[in-house]
Order: sequence, then C-alpha cells, then structure tokens
Amino acid sequence: MNFPMRFLLFYVSLSMAISVGGVSAAEKPNVVVILIDDLGSADLGCYGAEDMVTPHLDALADGGVRFTQFYAAAPVCSPSRAALLTGRYPVRCGVPGNAGSQSGAPGGLPPEEITLAEMFKAAGYATAHIGKWHLGYTPEMSPNAQGFDHSFGHMGGCIDNYSHFFYWSGPNVHDLHRNGVEVFHDGEYFPDLMVREASQFMQQHREDPFFVYFAMNMPHYPYQGDAKWLEHFKDVPYPRNLYNAFVASMDQRIGDLVAKLDELGLRDNTIIVFQSDNGHSTEERAHFGGGSSGLYRGAKFSLFEGGLRLPAIISWPGKLATGETRSQVAHACDWMPTVAEFCGVDILNPDLDGRSLGGVLRSDSEKTPHDVLHWQVGAGGGAQWSVLRGDWKLIGKTRDTTDGRSPSEVTGFLSNLRDDPSEQTNFADTHPDVAAELQKLHDDWVAKLDNSRTK
Repeated sequence: MNFPMRFLLFYVSLSMAISVGGVSAAEKPNVVVILIDDLGSADLGCYGAEDMVTPHLDALADGGVRFTQFYAAAPVCSPSRAALLTGRYPVRCGVPGNAGSQSGAPGGLPPEEITLAEMFKAAGYATAHIGKWHLGYTPEMSPNAQGFDHSFGHMGGCIDNYSHFFYWSGPNVHDLHRNGVEVFHDGEYFPDLMVREASQFMQQHREDPFFVYFAMNMPHYPYQGDAKWLEHFKDVPYPRNLYNAFVASMDQRIGDLVAKLDELGLRDNTIIVFQSDNGHSTEERAHFGGGSSGLYRGAKFSLFEGGLRLPAIISWPGKLATGETRSQVAHACDWMPTVAEFCGVDILNPDLDGRSLGGVLRSDSEKTPHDVLHWQVGAGGGAQWSVLRGDWKLIGKTRDTTDGRSPSEVTGFLSNLRDDPSEQTNFADTHPDVAAELQKLHDDWVAKLDNSRTK
C-alpha cells in the first residue's frame, strides 16, 4: 500500500471515530456545568431582561444554543440538584425535598445513586465540585464520596458570602470546606474564592479531561452584590436594585471562569452547560422578590412555570450551533445523557429519566425526546405534583408563590401553555377529559414508583 492510501485510510478511520463517538479517544472534551441558584425565568439579557447587565452569559448564548422551554426537575434546591447530577427524577433518586443545612442533618443524595462525577471519573476524567452542595451533610453523602476528586464550598443551602456562615436556622454555623475539612477565608468574597479554586483545578488538569460542577450560591439570598454594581443599579426600585447587582456580580464571575479557559487554551475543547436550579425567590429573606419570571406565573417553590421554566444554555465552540434557540421541551435530567453522548463516555446507570438532547441540538426541527414530564416534591398526601404532555399541564397541588407575602395553595389546575403560557386560566372545567387523562398519567406513574420500591 502506498503512503497516500495509508494516510487516506487513517484519516477516514479517525473521522468515523469522531462522528460515531462524538470525540476521538485521544481528546475527550472537558465539561463545566454552571448551576445558578434562584435565578428568575427572565433575568438575563439574552432572555429579554432590559434592566440587567449580563454580557458574559449573553455571550455564552451567542456562542451556543439557548433553550426557551427548559425545565428544572423541581422548584427547590436539593431535588433540582440531585436530578441534574443523576439524570433521574428527584423522587426516584431519593431526594424528594431539601436536605439539611447542619452537619449530620438527615436527607441527601443516597450513596448508591450514580452522579455525573462518578460517570466521568470512571471514564478517566478529573472531577471537581466547586460551590454549593446541599445534597447531604454527612461523610457518606459528601461530594468526595459521590465521585468528586476535589471539593470546595459549603455543604448546606446557603452562606453569607463574606463570613461563610449559615445563619438561617438553628445555631449559626461556619460552613466552608475543602475535601471534607473546614477551612477559613474570613472576609473573602465567596464567588471570588470559587473562581480561584476552579481556575487552579483546571490549570492543574489542563492536560487531562476534567469535569467541573460549578454551583454558585447566586443570586440566592443574602443579596450581596459588588459595591460597583450596587452603585450602577442605585436608581432601580427596591428590591430589584439589590437583585440586579447580585446577578451582575454573578455574571462577572462566570466571565472570569470562561476567561480562565481561554487563557489555558481549553475553551474550544470544553462543553459549558448553564442553568438555574429553580425560579427566583419571593421569600422574606430575599426581600420578597427582586427577580422576575417574566410572563410566567409563580416563583421558587411553585410548580407554575415561573418556578420551573428557566434559562438554560449549552456551548461547545465549533461543535454545536451558535446564536440559536431551541423551543423543544428539555429537562435538567437530560444533561447526563447529552454530555455522555458528546464525550463518548458510558452511562453507568441506564435507568434514567433524562434523554439526550443531541438530536435537538443538531436540528431545530427535531422533536423533543419527551412525550410526558413529571414533577413531584415531597411525599405522601402533602406532596406537590404536576404532569406535562404536549401543550397541556395539570397541576395536582402546588403553591402560587408569585406574591411572597401571601402565597396560596392551588389544586386541580389545568393549563394550556400554547394558548395561555401565563397560566391565568384553569381549563379543568372546559376540558375535563384532558384533566382526567393527565391525572391517570400521574396516578400510573406513582403506582409504578410504589411498585419499584416494594421489589
């Protein structure tokens, strides 16, 4: 065989390996998952917020694909995070509600669940958790026990960004840890500590593939934006001024993180995934609001769209489309099978609720991989639940948290998201057949869950 023919066959073989597996064995892409805390549905410039300053996330959207009907797996922190990390509904991965924020508190992600970190670690990746955990405050549920080689951040639900104390229930507790050991960085701004820790990790592993779970405690209360951003938004009405300053501070740190990838020459070989864990908070500790769900009803803790339908972006330069949107239904559980496909790594537990978005990302005409989506928060008769099929969504029970001062309980609410995306009209009386069909979908799903638990 002459040299040109040998070269041609090698090139064809290499091209097939890349097209079939998504990547060559020699150069798997890095993955950075940026999870934001309590960001409103409409609170980025690229999602229509005219009073925000979010150039770095807007640039991420311009350089990638932005979803317009993307759903969190729950309208509250721990269940949402558990689903993203496992690709499984919260009630199926053992986190139906929030984990505790004190050392030794009950609740969290069971050790037998398989996380993104464990999946990537098995494929030879270096793995890091940076930021908020809130998935168990015991050694067996810690990040280092769930597949992360390196961990830095707080184990509970939130901290003060300067003292790194959790002040919101029980005794005040200092909550800053590196690989399970309490560390002290008094007075240093936690978002800056996150960027520094992640940058050091990426630099250390720049010759190897890495997975970084960058879980920011922003814009979750307490609103602690930079002084320059507080000055910038001083004429914006309260509490929007405080919230906007914190979001702008968040965006700046995300820009710093991406700049580090550029500095290391890794950006083109790094998949960046971005989403919020749930809608904006209207709790008293969040000044009863500040965030915006735009045209959507509800906020954090609610199964109305404002609690679940969130900003979500994926970017992979040269491999995915740029500056495009996707209107197909997508879900936080989908990230695990999606990045597994793109990175050519094995899914260790195929019993997932997520579906790869690869086809959707390659073509805006591809159908959503989801015929039906389910939500359940809590357990037993007090659980909130909802089910979505096509344009129809039935809320069995939830709280309307649009007004944080007077949240109300809502039951039996049937929405049509095509005709009434703001969910102001209950179609249950005019379309009882649809309501009954969705109720049966939920009942059958719950029965299947119960049967799997008894086996």
